[in-house]
Amino acid sequence: MVAAPGRSAAADLPYDQRISLRKLTYFVGMSIDGFIAAPDGTHDFYPVSESLVKDFFIGEYPECLPTHVRQHLGVDDLENRHFDTMLQGRATYDAALEAGITSPYKHLRQYVVSRSVDKAIDPEVEVVSGDVAAKVRELKQEESGLGIYLAGGANLAAQLMEEIDELVLKVYPIVVGSGVPVFSAEFRVFDFELESTRSFDNGTLVLTYSKKR
Repeated sequence: MVAAPGRSAAADLPYDQRISLRKLTYFVGMSIDGFIAAPDGTHDFYPVSESLVKDFFIGEYPECLPTHVRQHLGVDDLENRHFDTMLQGRATYDAALEAGITSPYKHLRQYVVSRSVDKAIDPEVEVVSGDVAAKVRELKQEESGLGIYLAGGANLAAQLMEEIDELVLKVYPIVVGSGVPVFSAEFRVFDFELESTRSFDNGTLVLTYSKKR
């Protein structure tokens, strides 16, 4: 198959013929009313419980904890279970930079999508300034038993709607009224099916969805 200009051959295959490729997972926390951050981009209002940290993050998704948090919790030696690569937008990366951290996920291969971040900011971070969907399709074709972690934010997730294979939504028991939505995109319907539901002692739900084939 010859790919369309600017696209990989895999991107032109029907979705059910691309399932052998590694997955892009949008793993994100949100309020009941669908916001992932406050209007100013902060997200320190989530009610995180000991059970959520111990049983879910440490027990199931340790690679989704930033390296400095893993070190603080004494779990920096845990192996990656789901992902070996992570992708984040400029606003998400800025939160690390404001804390003086240029390589927030040292245990993963890191990509920051931005046209303004200095490409020499840290040798462990690769800046993607071009077609991010094409980059994701390239990453999906790599031989690896682990997937790609999309850490946000809303604009980047919107750009990658067609490439997102899985949603892991941490729904916290709060309503915030306004802020940054899960996706900042024009109206379009994508069908997902619920794979699992987990509940935690503080009322948080973790919902895992797979894109329908």
